[in-house]
Amino acid sequence: MTYIDLLISGILAFIMVSVGLSLTERDFATTFRRPRAYFTGVFSQMVMLPLLAFGVAYFSGLPPEFQVGILILASCPGGMTSSFLSYLLGANAALSVSLVATNSFIALISVPLIVNGALLFFMGQDTHLTLPFWDTVLQIFSITILPVVAGVLIRHKLPEFAKRVENPLKWITLVLLATLFAIKFFAGEDQGGSGITLSEILTLLPFSLAVNILGLAAGYFAARSQRLIVKNRITIGIEVGIQNTNLAFLIAGTLIGNEAMLKPALVYAMFSFFTALGYGLIQKPEAISQFIGKRSKPSEV
Repeated sequence: MTYIDLLISGILAFIMVSVGLSLTERDFATTFRRPRAYFTGVFSQMVMLPLLAFGVAYFSGLPPEFQVGILILASCPGGMTSSFLSYLLGANAALSVSLVATNSFIALISVPLIVNGALLFFMGQDTHLTLPFWDTVLQIFSITILPVVAGVLIRHKLPEFAKRVENPLKWITLVLLATLFAIKFFAGEDQGGSGITLSEILTLLPFSLAVNILGLAAGYFAARSQRLIVKNRITIGIEVGIQNTNLAFLIAGTLIGNEAMLKPALVYAMFSFFTALGYGLIQKPEAISQFIGKRSKPSEV
């Protein structure tokens, strides 16, 4: 692991602490007491999105390595960025964290099945891919669950402090997230950067964007079909529309050892934060005033 990877892990953990500061135990209890939104999110992320991504890859006309890369991307469930966006937009961050944790464990089984199937279908290869179980579990706990629990406990013990720092932390974490993306794109390859070329970006952009937009739409319509409230529609759309690109990098670059296969995820990381942010603001415009700390009239959330 490079020092860039360690820095990114630290930034992600800090972001999740800030997400936890906005939550209480009651938020998680509500999520599982009324699980319709939870199960809708799991199904949309783990079943609908890979099927849509297969369609994009199949009809793309891209080289087989890129086609497999699209399926690798779609098989990786939402990560810290999706939870952070739900937090920024005042959506259901507890639902988001719950979906990230659940889908990450399901991915231990689903990712090898999807990726091996893609390799066999598009390239005629079978790698018998397996994810490093304990490394994946450690990542889920150290970068997602433990920081969120720490934030929830701080809010429980020091509620006034948590309320006082919540809005400043939104700006700080937004800057840190922008720094994270800049590091990934501008650092050298030997330091954990990407090394992608402009030509590859332009080739992959339409198809990475299609996976992103289809994911947002699938989450939205699945949630709407279940008559879920606005904040749950936003959250589920974001979970399906934003993938864990760090996991995609691990699978393509480290486990398979094919740099071309990780490039759809690199292009995806360039814009998915902003498209998902726009998706949330379209449904909840008042989130802008909430984000900058101004009061707004209550709405259906």
